[in-house]
Amino acid sequence: MYFASLSYTSPTLLASMVNTIAALSFVLAVILRLEDAYIRNPRGIAKVLGTLVSLAGVMSMTLYKGPVVKSLGHPLIYIHRGNGVVHENWSKGMILTAVSCITWSIWYIMQAYTLKRYPTQLSLTTWMSFVGAAQSAFYTVIVQHKRTAWTMGFNIDFWSTLYGGIVMSGLVVYIQLWCIEQKGPVFVTMFNPLSTVLVAVLAYFVLGEKLYTGSIIGAVIIIIGLYLLLWGKEDPQPELKERERAMLHN
Repeated sequence: MYFASLSYTSPTLLASMVNTIAALSFVLAVILRLEDAYIRNPRGIAKVLGTLVSLAGVMSMTLYKGPVVKSLGHPLIYIHRGNGVVHENWSKGMILTAVSCITWSIWYIMQAYTLKRYPTQLSLTTWMSFVGAAQSAFYTVIVQHKRTAWTMGFNIDFWSTLYGGIVMSGLVVYIQLWCIEQKGPVFVTMFNPLSTVLVAVLAYFVLGEKLYTGSIIGAVIIIIGLYLLLWGKEDPQPELKERERAMLHN
């Protein structure tokens, strides 16, 4: 659903909407008691505010464009958007993106539960990659019957697939599992807003996509929210921790 929505929207908008995963994961983690809000102390308030501020930054990037930033040169890569390569359908793309974000946040929560019973990140990464590959192959067989959908030349398709397999499905997922085990799912998802900033910058310089002032303002708001939540996720003072242990014991 995530990759299918790329055919109907833009990379910058998709990366912006994906940042709602942090807010969804935080709500699910609080409901399932994987994360404590502690709204009676400053750090708990900072976690809630950080999530809300990041979500506000995402919404500002999505809803407000503003003036276009002047192009500094020619893009490095030209993407052909004719002959049906890209069909813009924002309503269909937004539905796919929304469902993708919901299932993605559930996936982070599932990882936190799984690691408690199966604390082996490399083995779990292998299993997830294997099941994901089988699922994608099955979907492709149903949707695309042409041989061209399975052939790959020595071009950007090859390098993007290689990067997605080795870096994203291998290295990144392994590091992500380790971070979830150490800090929890909310800590990991709160770094998703940085991808929005990076995608907007790379799309501007590499693909020649328009960069709006609204995206820059939203990126600043997102980073502020990120640091608020990270401060709230830090270990509280020793006396506060002792007080919390006593409350849990009682």
